[in-house]
Amino acid sequence: TRPDLIPVVDGQPTPFNKLEALVREEKMTRQQLEELKKKYEQLTEQLEKLVGKLKEIDEETQTLLKNLEIEACTPLIKGGLSDLRARLPYPGVQRYLDEIEKNLARDLDLFKAGAKEESEKESGQDPYLPYRVNLLVDNSETKGAPVIMETSPTYPNLFGTIEYAYSRFGLAQTDFTRIKAGSFLKANGGYLVLNALDVLTEPGVWSTLIRTLRYQVFEIQNPISLFAISPTRLKPEPVQCRVKVILIGDDYLYNLLYFYDEDFKKIFKVKAEFDSEMDKNKKAINDYVRFLKKICDEDKLRPVDKEGIAAIVEFGLRLAGWQKKLSTRFHLIADIVREADYWAKQNGKDVISREEVKKAIQEKIERVNLVERKIQELIEEGTILIDTEGRVVGQVNGLAVYDTGELTFGKPTRITARTSTGRAGVINIEREADLSGRTHNKGVLILSGYLRGKYAQDKPFALSASIAFEQSYSGVDGDSATAAEVYAILSSLSG
Repeated sequence: TRPDLIPVVDGQPTPFNKLEALVREEKMTRQQLEELKKKYEQLTEQLEKLVGKLKEIDEETQTLLKNLEIEACTPLIKGGLSDLRARLPYPGVQRYLDEIEKNLARDLDLFKAGAKEESEKESGQDPYLPYRVNLLVDNSETKGAPVIMETSPTYPNLFGTIEYAYSRFGLAQTDFTRIKAGSFLKANGGYLVLNALDVLTEPGVWSTLIRTLRYQVFEIQNPISLFAISPTRLKPEPVQCRVKVILIGDDYLYNLLYFYDEDFKKIFKVKAEFDSEMDKNKKAINDYVRFLKKICDEDKLRPVDKEGIAAIVEFGLRLAGWQKKLSTRFHLIADIVREADYWAKQNGKDVISREEVKKAIQEKIERVNLVERKIQELIEEGTILIDTEGRVVGQVNGLAVYDTGELTFGKPTRITARTSTGRAGVINIEREADLSGRTHNKGVLILSGYLRGKYAQDKPFALSASIAFEQSYSGVDGDSATAAEVYAILSSLSG
């Protein structure tokens, strides 16, 4: 507010509007009033000059005091930041500390007693927010290169995000402390392990991953910005990345990406294949024992005795399907050990023995062998016809292998052949009924070639023969039955 002057009449301050009333009441002459007004204007002009001068003096004083505070606090600020400057000699950090030093000197009043609470009350925000630090990644305890295995590679989990909150008016609000790092940044300078199928099925992840690896730089952004207008206004600086990405997947997925994604073969140049079996030798058996020890320690299971280890190795041989190989499908081995531990607990034993391992394997089979049991019932009832005694011309018992995923078993099958004179050659009834696979068709054609080469060298091959898998309604594939089919045809020819 600007100071003002008021005339004093008879020792009392009297505004000019009341002086007019005094003139009308003849208590003051008009001339006296005009003289007062003239003096008022002169004194007001002098007062304004004086007030302006006082303001200048006050501003100069405040500036001098501010400069004195800055001069007094600058050594303290520099000293407080010197340790950070020495420990973090990076150009970007040094520039940031320069800005911090300038801002601290400018905002000294903010750090005076009571200033923080007053500022928070007025603005409703943290006045120290510009000076806070958002630590995205902390590898101070990491030894060597970081190795991150991301089991849920969503866009925010992998590349980070910018979180935001809504005010009571529905407005999106955010700041730099809400920037969150993802696994990609955490693995910078190291290795990132991902499941290829998970990466491909997450929206926006595959294209961003390929682009990031191609240019070796990525930005943290809100995933909403990929599909719509982002409510955030923050745009963090791009981050240079040096990450080795390891994708885990099957051959089908690898070939699909290799042939249909041009960037894939340029970026993922190293392929490593893992066999599902290994040679059975002393080293492999020792590896099995070490694996069993690891599972028992991690899952706090009972130890496995020698007979139990032998039973598990035998199970590995069965999984591999060959007595000279051991299966490397260790997740199946681990499941058997865990279940065997349960049966050892039920039996009140302190160790897992062969008995518990056998019990676990048998229980696992019984949970998934419904189809096998039903087929066995049909054989016992006589619905599926199988002769196990006597002799029949043109008929051979074969074994069809069924694979239900968790269980592989054999189903007895009757293979019959009928022959006659003619020129039709070998007729594959399964093929004629569209129940024969390509491999089985190839086997029958090879069989036909064998018969022609064996019996039609000097005269035409005048033979019509039909081959059928009796009571087979779900299709036949594979060439393992070719020998049995030859025997059936030869038996039919012999009469």
